[in-house]
Amino acid sequence: MIQSMTGFGKHTIQLPAKKVTVELKSLNSKSLDLNARMPSAYRAKELELRKVIAKSLVRGKVDFGLYVEYTGDETSAQVNEGVVRQYMRQLKSIADGEDLKLLEMALRLPDAMKTEREDIDEEEYKVIQSALKEALVEINNFRSEEGSVLEIDFLQRIKNLEALLEQVKAIDPERQATIRGRLEKAVSDLKTEVDENRFEQELIYYLEKYDITEEKVRLANHLDYFSKTIKSSDSNGKKLGFISQEIGREINTIGSKANFAPLQKLVVQMKDELEKIKEQMLNVL
Repeated sequence: MIQSMTGFGKHTIQLPAKKVTVELKSLNSKSLDLNARMPSAYRAKELELRKVIAKSLVRGKVDFGLYVEYTGDETSAQVNEGVVRQYMRQLKSIADGEDLKLLEMALRLPDAMKTEREDIDEEEYKVIQSALKEALVEINNFRSEEGSVLEIDFLQRIKNLEALLEQVKAIDPERQATIRGRLEKAVSDLKTEVDENRFEQELIYYLEKYDITEEKVRLANHLDYFSKTIKSSDSNGKKLGFISQEIGREINTIGSKANFAPLQKLVVQMKDELEKIKEQMLNVL
């Protein structure tokens, strides 16, 4: 089953004094492009968390957010008392004012607050890992649901291409007869005698140049291979992309050899269906 690269996952865990939230968003990308946002105190664990995310999501433009909200009395920020008093003395020397007003102004100035950096508690880190695991489950479920929708659309497009290929096969004898008739008429219009054997050889040569038997067989095989690959256990958007390219190559060759308006119309319809597949393929993992 295929997966989309578009997804969203979020999980929140409440601790006695903190609320930990892990959020994951992903969009399509040729490779893994992971952007992480987290409090500076947790940066020491960033590499480990990145490895876990990369192993699970594989590919896509991923935004990872770790948010920690203090809900109890615990806080890591404290007033830098010495700096604040110095600010207040300097402000008082410039202009008279009430101490409370000077304090409000001093607290807005740089370094008025200091943050004590603490090592992450191992129990807290286990909670973060658990939240990340749940968020990954959620985003992968989202990706699978999106992939199911894409799979239905792809298989319908492939059926449409198979139906158009059957129409190509049906009108091909008429096309060959039309091309043969054109060549015979062109020779007769010359009003000159020709060697019948030589003419027949040349006619066969030109008809072989316009023959699309091999292209029809290869196109049918590629369409069948696409349908089988999309049903495989893993999601391989790159492989499906390569198969789509091969499908396009056969359709283009049929179009270049067509030399017959009804067949060219069918080729245009086939190209339209394939283009819709390619557009959606960019979002497959």
